[in-house]
Amino acid sequence: MHSQGLRGNERSGHPGSDGDRFGRSRGLYAWTDRGRGSILATPLLLYAVGISQPHIAIGTGALAVSVNAYVNLIGHARKGHVWWRCAFVFAATGTVGALAGSTLGKAFDGHKLLFLFGLLMLVVAALMLRPRRTIASDVVKIDGLTCWKTAAVAIAAGAASGFFGIGGGFLIVPGLMLATGMPMINAVGSSLPAVGTFGLATALNYAASGLIDWAVAAEFIGGGVIGGFGGMLLATRLSTKRNLLNRIFAVLIIIVAFYVLYKSSAAILPL
Repeated sequence: MHSQGLRGNERSGHPGSDGDRFGRSRGLYAWTDRGRGSILATPLLLYAVGISQPHIAIGTGALAVSVNAYVNLIGHARKGHVWWRCAFVFAATGTVGALAGSTLGKAFDGHKLLFLFGLLMLVVAALMLRPRRTIASDVVKIDGLTCWKTAAVAIAAGAASGFFGIGGGFLIVPGLMLATGMPMINAVGSSLPAVGTFGLATALNYAASGLIDWAVAAEFIGGGVIGGFGGMLLATRLSTKRNLLNRIFAVLIIIVAFYVLYKSSAAILPL
């Protein structure tokens, strides 16, 4: 049944072109906006690359997000941004939530899931547009209570990540800061093992049901890696215009969100 969604003639454009091009775009956004570009993976695969089934787009996007997160982790690790102990605990614990969330997502009607995804995109955009406040945070002492807090936040973030098939960096970064009190730059770096692991758990769960287009995933991953390196250079050059880039990307997410809501509501609401 799922094989129909994997044929090349059901995707717009030529194999190896659209997936690669839009993968580069998503990778560029991922680097210039601290990983939140991954939220565009599913809409790009559905409406730009042309994958016809929502669940195949989600599974394929989750795999691409996972691989790109692990690749981007290299740069953060070299700069010493990763708190490995917290990162491993968060990733390992949250994987339980990711598996549960992705199992629930697979059982959910695809178009209804997309409608909820569109609403989530609006929430993310609203958070990005909020005025940023500098919050002084002290590093929390690592004790039993901190570990339990970290585990609880990780499971919740993993469940949301698995359910929607997204990286979940916008959930994981504040979750790490809340649970451990680590600085923002360390939370961003330490979130990447979790983003990669949650995405991998989701992708494997979807792959077990035949819900990944492997050819498109390869193109999307390759494009994302290339775009990621380009985005890293761009982010360095435009570091003084971070707020402007953030607002532009938030507006883009809002536009895509309304399109997702329009397309998915047309499929689930009676005419």
